[in-house]
Amino acid sequence: MNKIYVVGLGPGAEDQMTVRAKKVLDTCPVIIGYTVYIDLVRPLFPDKQFLSTPMRKETDRCKMAFEEAEKGCDVAMICSGDSGIYGMAGLIFEIGQKYPNIGIEIVPGVTAASGGAAVLGAPLMHDFAVISLSDLLTPWELIEKRLRAAAEADFVICLYNPSSRKRADYLEKACEIILRSRAKETVCGLVKNIGREGESYEILSLEKLKTTQTDMFTTVYIGNSNTKELNGKMVTPRGYKDV
Repeated sequence: MNKIYVVGLGPGAEDQMTVRAKKVLDTCPVIIGYTVYIDLVRPLFPDKQFLSTPMRKETDRCKMAFEEAEKGCDVAMICSGDSGIYGMAGLIFEIGQKYPNIGIEIVPGVTAASGGAAVLGAPLMHDFAVISLSDLLTPWELIEKRLRAAAEADFVICLYNPSSRKRADYLEKACEIILRSRAKETVCGLVKNIGREGESYEILSLEKLKTTQTDMFTTVYIGNSNTKELNGKMVTPRGYKDV
């Protein structure tokens, strides 16, 4: 049985890709993915056949993977971060119902939440919620509801897709919602281009975060009521005594 491997690449750098992910990509003759991710791995696997689709063509991309597997070879479907966290794993399983003779295997990777947390320090040491601000597949009203619930419950909040050209004010709107339950001095952080060229980070207050410019390659962290800045790093205490 030929198989589709749904592979999480991690944040982007080769040294943050798992050993298992590298082995799978070495083995599969065909690698399929979003054009940006194909460009990341093409120099590492120059002898492979690469197929890609642009943004918003995810369904076509998955169907392409099954069509290639039906031709008689294993296929790697690549995603940034972890393929099961806002990646292609779920869609592959959904479409895979029509291709019972093709196997599916998920290869996990380092997601942006944990990769960016390592850059900032230790912001996710206690309970946290991950929320995407993209309303392409989720109504904004539902995103607002989730933001309110996470803020009121004092979760550390990690925001994916905080803004784009069409959603320039979404991070500001999210911060306004969270500020109803959190102090304006709440310690926050953001990381741009995690694991890629141009990686940078900033630790700032929730009030300042509200007016900060971000993009789709930025991951945002909003601390809970105990999160603090220690020696230039963002740290959320786990609750250990006698520290």
